[in-house]
Amino acid sequence: MAELPLQSGDDVVRVRQHVRTAAAKHGLSLVDQTKLVTAASELARNTVVYGGGGVARVEAVTSPTGRSGVRLQFVDEGPGIPDLDLALTDGWTSGSGLGLGLSGARRLVDEFELTSKAGEGTSVTVVKWSR
Repeated sequence: MAELPLQSGDDVVRVRQHVRTAAAKHGLSLVDQTKLVTAASELARNTVVYGGGGVARVEAVTSPTGRSGVRLQFVDEGPGIPDLDLALTDGWTSGSGLGLGLSGARRLVDEFELTSKAGEGTSVTVVKWSR
C-alpha cells in the first residue's frame, strides 16, 4: 500500500498519477482507469481544500471471486462534513470544484464509503474493480 501526503495541488497531481499507474497495473480498462482517476482527483482536492490536507492511501485488492481492483482512501483531520446527506446530493457544491462533488465521485466507482465527524475529520474509501 502506498500512502501519499495531500497538502497542495502538486500532491493532488501526484495522487492522480499514482492512481492511474495502479489502475493500469491491476487490470482496469482505460475507461475504468479514467473513472477512478477522476474520482481520485475530486476526493484528493476535497481533502486539501476542505479537510486542510491529509493522506491518500492506494492499494491493490482482490475480491472473493478473484477480480482485482484498486482501493483508495482519503483521510483528513479537518472540520468534518456537517450534513452528509446534503454533501452527497447531486448538483450540490460548497465551492468551485470540478462540479462532480462527492455524489459524482460515488457514481464513478463500484464501492463508496464516507464517514465524517464534526471537528474530527473525514474518511472516504472507494474501490474500482476490473471487469
